[in-house]
Amino acid sequence: MKFTIKMVAASALVACAGGAFAQKGETVKVAWLDPLSGLMAAVGTNQLKSFQFVAEEFNKKNASGVKFEIIGIDNKLSPQETTSALRSAMDQGARFVVQGNGSGPALAIIDALEKHNARNPGKEVVYLNYAAVDPDLTNSKCSYWHFRLDADTSMKMEAMTTFMKDQAEVKKVYLINQNYSHGHQVSKYAKENLKRKRPDVQVVGDDLHPLAQVRDFSPYIAKIKQSGADTVITGNWGSDLALLIKAANDAGLNNVNFYTYYGGVTGSPTAMGAGAAGRVYMVSYNHLNLPGDIGRIVGEYKKKFNDDMYTGAVYHAFSMLDAAFVKAKSTDPAKVAAAMEGMKFNSFNGEVEMRKTDHQLQQGLFVNRWEKAGGKYPVDAENTGYTFVPVKYYEPYVASTPTSCQMKRPS
Repeated sequence: MKFTIKMVAASALVACAGGAFAQKGETVKVAWLDPLSGLMAAVGTNQLKSFQFVAEEFNKKNASGVKFEIIGIDNKLSPQETTSALRSAMDQGARFVVQGNGSGPALAIIDALEKHNARNPGKEVVYLNYAAVDPDLTNSKCSYWHFRLDADTSMKMEAMTTFMKDQAEVKKVYLINQNYSHGHQVSKYAKENLKRKRPDVQVVGDDLHPLAQVRDFSPYIAKIKQSGADTVITGNWGSDLALLIKAANDAGLNNVNFYTYYGGVTGSPTAMGAGAAGRVYMVSYNHLNLPGDIGRIVGEYKKKFNDDMYTGAVYHAFSMLDAAFVKAKSTDPAKVAAAMEGMKFNSFNGEVEMRKTDHQLQQGLFVNRWEKAGGKYPVDAENTGYTFVPVKYYEPYVASTPTSCQMKRPS
């Protein structure tokens, strides 16, 4: 199995050789708006640390010569709190914001920035979305000021079902997802793609549950058992996935494979443990054992925090901003947004492209399986001795999906 993964720090390094730009020496404030309280606090804490750590790495050396400063604000996973957090971030001088946990908060940022940027020319703010994957955010609700660094729900399902169509053991599928836009989209695209690629597969259950509120998933596991499902597809993340898998293990549900989006997120690896080996899959744009600079950073992060840096889009964010600062010869958000449109840059999974039409990053995707760590894949998750091992890599064109975005660009 061959994966063509290239690694360079930033394509802009060549472009700026010998050059000096206006932004050299500037401090660029980046506001991070995600949960630091509630059931998803552990996820948010990990991701804030990841942004702070990678900012320190880029501050040591970057092509544009800037210094990144991260401002972390708890949005309590609430769209309303996110709007308040955004105002606070702008008051503190942040002109770039990052967010990823929850499509509701993501839409709140988009709506707020559409109004703010229209009313305040010269004081624009740009939003980098590192994990909110509702396809509508780059389709019917797309915005010039929003750039998504993760693959959206439809892209991940395209890759996942392309893999599943060749798995003869997949015959009866149960869908269980969080009851908000992302969960609805996972359910929708799973049914559509399976019908198109494997019409023989039966969907024997389709449950939606409250986001970040369920503490005992045993009733859902009982329904899965009763359905006769051999496969579960879930877009759950954070405590909702960790507790789902824990309940499955506790109930002895060891004859069912789980296909996940977020199996590597805080708490889930520990919940899986040895009992889930070979039975849990994850579709993602990265894994913990990538080579090159990202592998070094993941290793140093683990040494410092005894934790996993699983959100690779953090690296995308700094790589893209750095390259855009060089291209624009400025850190002005309006100029940077124009530079990022259609830009191709090298990140940890080869050349990626920020599609101009809808500001959706086009990138390769892995299907990974939970297995014992070792050999080519020695870095384990949450000190379990197990890790997600890539079993298939899909080039960007395989998972790319069309867009209906009608981008309104500033004059």
